[in-house]
Amino acid sequence: MQQLAANSELDFQSEAYKDAYSRVNAIVIEGEQEAHENYITLTQMLPEHQDDLIRLSKMESRHKKGFEACGRNLKVTPDLPFAKSFFASLHQNFQDAAKEGRVVTCLLIQSLIIECFAIAAYNIYIPVADDFARKITEGVVKDEYSHLNFGEVWLKNNFEDSKAELEAANRQNLPIVWRMLNEVADDAQVLAMEKEALVEDFMIQYGEALSNIGFTTRDIMRMSAYGLSAA
Repeated sequence: MQQLAANSELDFQSEAYKDAYSRVNAIVIEGEQEAHENYITLTQMLPEHQDDLIRLSKMESRHKKGFEACGRNLKVTPDLPFAKSFFASLHQNFQDAAKEGRVVTCLLIQSLIIECFAIAAYNIYIPVADDFARKITEGVVKDEYSHLNFGEVWLKNNFEDSKAELEAANRQNLPIVWRMLNEVADDAQVLAMEKEALVEDFMIQYGEALSNIGFTTRDIMRMSAYGLSAA
């Protein structure tokens, strides 16, 4: 109820809101672009799933266009150079893993970390969004669960062979998410999105995904601690 109440008090046309929105909007636009490119890369690594992965990549392109429209609606120019820098570490780790054929690491970065990050951000944003952006974001978040599901299903079906690489990829990449959450916290606050709520929602989504794949509660607590150690 606090977030819903905050929505009525937000001035979507204020300079402070638009300044913060220029970076947050850019992050979601770049995130969808990264996801689009990552799913295209995965078609080469998982050719037997090419049709599904192309379908997911096309969804991400549609999402990007939707979020570009959100920025235009508020007459805000997204700060895309900032967003590229924001995603640089995850982007590089995905590219390095792809070159080395480490499909498990690629799936953890894209289908778990990036999708859970997106779902958490959208869940927290929807109650405080302007009316136009709320409608767009509600449609997007439904799709994101199907993207998360693709990675979960593949990793569950290959769990025993993937477990060691998943743990290593988690150790490498989860601390990056905490740095990203810290980096966006001030701008998110201006949009009435609390950092603690973002962290909580991400950990719920990520923990459920790891559980669905086959990790035990003890495993998940241990793996989650790698992110918390970077907070």
